[in-house]
Parts: sequence; C-alpha cells; structure tokens
Amino acid sequence: MDLGKLKASVIGEIDARRHQLDELSLKIHSNPELGFQEVKAASWLTQYLEEDGFSVERGICDLPTAFRGSYGQGKPAIGILAEYDALPVLGHACGHNLIAASAVGAGVASKLVIDQFGGTILVIGTPAEELYGGKAIMADRGAFDNLDVAMVVHPGVRDVATTQALACQTLEVEFFGKAAHAAAQPEAGINALEAMLQSFASINSLRQHIRDKARIHGIITDGGEAANIVPAHSGGTFLVRAEDYTYLNELKRRVINCFIGAATASGARLEYRWGDISYAPLRNNLTLARLLRQNMQSLGRKVKLSDPSETFGSTDVGNVSQLVPSIHPQVAIALEEVIAHSPQFALAAASEAGSRGLLDAAKALAMTVVDLVANPEIVISIKREFQQEK
Repeated sequence: MDLGKLKASVIGEIDARRHQLDELSLKIHSNPELGFQEVKAASWLTQYLEEDGFSVERGICDLPTAFRGSYGQGKPAIGILAEYDALPVLGHACGHNLIAASAVGAGVASKLVIDQFGGTILVIGTPAEELYGGKAIMADRGAFDNLDVAMVVHPGVRDVATTQALACQTLEVEFFGKAAHAAAQPEAGINALEAMLQSFASINSLRQHIRDKARIHGIITDGGEAANIVPAHSGGTFLVRAEDYTYLNELKRRVINCFIGAATASGARLEYRWGDISYAPLRNNLTLARLLRQNMQSLGRKVKLSDPSETFGSTDVGNVSQLVPSIHPQVAIALEEVIAHSPQFALAAASEAGSRGLLDAAKALAMTVVDLVANPEIVISIKREFQQEK
C-alpha cells in the first residue's frame, strides 16, 4: 500500500476539476443567499455530487436547503461539511462559497480511496451557519450521529490547524414605555429608549469584570419614531459568548440583570427571549488536526497547530464537535490585516488567492480521507482521544 501514490491520485483528481470547482465557487459567490434560503447553492452542489455518482438526499432534517451526499458503505464514515449561506448586505464575506466547493471537490476525489478500501464518504450540506445555527438544529435531529469524524476547512487570513470558537447565544430584548410629547408633557411619558441606553451602559460596565475570552455585543433594532415623541418602544439584539456553557449560563444571568435594572430605573416594562439555538464551544480533535496539518504542509503551506493571537468567534461546527471528533482548520486567502465579515474579505473569496485556498483545502481534506480509510488504527486513536476528553 503506497499512501504517497494514493494521495497523488486524489490531488490529481482535484487539479483536473479545478475549473469546475472555481466555476461552482464563483457562481455561489455571485448569487449570495441568506440562511435557509440557499436554494440555488444547494441545487448546484447536489447536482454536482449526483453527476459524480453520489447518492443524494435533499431536505434532510426537515430543512429544505440541507442535504447529504454519500458514496460507499460501511466504516469509517467520514463527513465533510459544506457551508454556503451568505451574510446580509456583505454577501460571501466569510468565504462560504469556498467551503462549499472545497467540500464537494474533496468528496468526489475521495471516491478513489473509498473504491479501494471501503468506508463511506459523506458531503453534508449545512445551511444557515451565520445567523441561525443550522448545524445545531441538524445535530439535534441526528444528522451526524453515525459519523466517525467530521471535517470542514474555513477560509481565513492564517494557515492554522485548530480554531478557537466560543459558546454563543442570542438575546432579543424589548422595552415598553409610554408615548408623550417630548417637549410639552415629557413627565407623562416613560422612555423605552432610555431603558435600552441604560442597559447598554450597564453592559459596558459589566465588560470590565468578565473573563478575557467572553464577549457581549448588541445593536438597537428600534429606538423610537420621532425626536419629539417619548419612545414607547425599543428593541435590541445581543450576543453573549463564553468559553464554555457553565460560564455562558453565569454570564447570561448577569446580562439579564443589566436589563432588569434599567427597567426598574426607567419604569419601562421588559420582555426578553433567549434564542432557541445556542452555538456550542468548539472541541478540536488534535489527532485529526495534526493529520490534516501534515497534509496541508505537504502542499507548501506553513501551518500552525494553533495560533494564540487568533481572535474569537463562534461556529455551529462546535455543536457537531460535541458529538463527533471534528476539526475546523483555516486556510489563508488574504493578508492578515484583512478582516473577516468585511467587503475586502468578500473580494478575497472570489480572488485567485481564494481559488488557491479552495484547492488546497480540498486536497488536504481528501488526503486526510486517504489516511483515515487506509489506516483504521488512526480512526481508533481519534475516537479514543474524543472519549477521553469528553
């Protein structure tokens, strides 16, 4: 068994499909669709897989734009996750078009090793990562239960094998006051906007006394109708993030107290609702991460295992990683000064550097599939690490 030749064969398969994969990526990039509305992207991706011999199930987990493409049978069952939703206004400023194309590219190339050794390769389409935690919903509905490992490579500004991601939950807040003429009878009003502003001030004070990696941020979605009317209603959306669920729950209580205090001080009535979906913290499987790192380095990239300077966000891959040994490495497509979720990153996702990132991600994923399928003992080690840490 020559793993070098097998890896060379999957690399050659991806190189042969370069133009197809670029075209698919750019088509998704040019047609940005928000979470759960990715009708075009899901159609193009499933068609690509079907034309290459995958059995495709559409609308899995009762989500119309989710899908599962599978090839082969038996163990190990290796999941490659595809993301393809866009951001409001900014489009693919997180590069999900590249994730989608690299996932199907890696899946199709992996057929070569599945045909030789057996096992199953699954390309799982996961909608609405950005706003609604599609993978969290899918995890609750059993989409990942039978996987042995799950992998996804995200575009970024560094080549790194592990990603830090925080637990996260959304909070919707409303204050209800009483309208009045702001000049003639201000004493008759109850200012709902003032309650929201006081809440922001309290949260800003709270930020000084929370753990370094925790985050609280929000926006005002309604602040009144006119400057000469005491606002009778205000609304806001907030995100609360922490390294683990225990501290997240503690922080949630402290955040709500900021709003309760503002309601008491202003006289406005408070209503709030925590989001049904929470993003879990990401558990990196280091055995799997080192494997992919080695493969990506063989392509000429200098890949760190981790990056202490990495900024913190959240991803619903975290929910998958609580169930299945998972990795969420990053492949650089832009200079480090380029910020994710920016117009500049959206341009990078359709650039030549973006294309190189797509191809290297697909190749590294497919090469890692070779390692996993050809060496069953590696899968055992990966699962042992997962169980020990769990």
